[in-house]
Amino acid sequence: MATKYATVELLVPVDLYLSPGMHIGTYYSNKQFERFIYRVRPDGLYILNVRKIDERIRIADRFIASFEPSSIVAVGARQYSFKPVEMFAKLTGGKAILGRFMPGTFINPHLPGYIEPEVVIISDPRVDTQALTEAVEIGLPVVAFVSTDAKISRVVLVIPGNNKGRKSLALLYYLLTRQVLRERGQLGPSQELSVLLEEFEAKVVI
Repeated sequence: MATKYATVELLVPVDLYLSPGMHIGTYYSNKQFERFIYRVRPDGLYILNVRKIDERIRIADRFIASFEPSSIVAVGARQYSFKPVEMFAKLTGGKAILGRFMPGTFINPHLPGYIEPEVVIISDPRVDTQALTEAVEIGLPVVAFVSTDAKISRVVLVIPGNNKGRKSLALLYYLLTRQVLRERGQLGPSQELSVLLEEFEAKVVI
């Protein structure tokens, strides 16, 4: 696979995309997701197209950068998403909602934790369902990291990728963060973040 992408100018070297398994999907996919699939392994596992992942991160960063930082909310209910979501919000000036999403957060002004975002980023449509439902209900655009097993009809901007792996999620959010800051002009076109990729990784508790 590395040979196929060798001539493509990606955001990071192709090996960095492949090593955390960002391209690894699931054993299920639907027709909506076909354009993001590279191939299907003999055992039935769907493999994502690295070029498409890269392309969609670029599209997403331009879209997200068009909003005021404080109006951006990133959501992650799964444990492996906590750290990358937190780091994204911290470095971009957005808000993070970690763990259980309290019903009414986007739609009930009387709720103590009520928030009025302009755009919502979710880590997994299959897990962050309450946030997705409320965002759609009030017409908020949703950007989502999506694997092959999720329905994407309610997502405005899909970023395909392995959103279940600890290292993969870290790289997805790291790149999105870096590219948003570059798009805003807060980082130079080739400038890196002030923190390492490892700081986006959820820690493994033994």
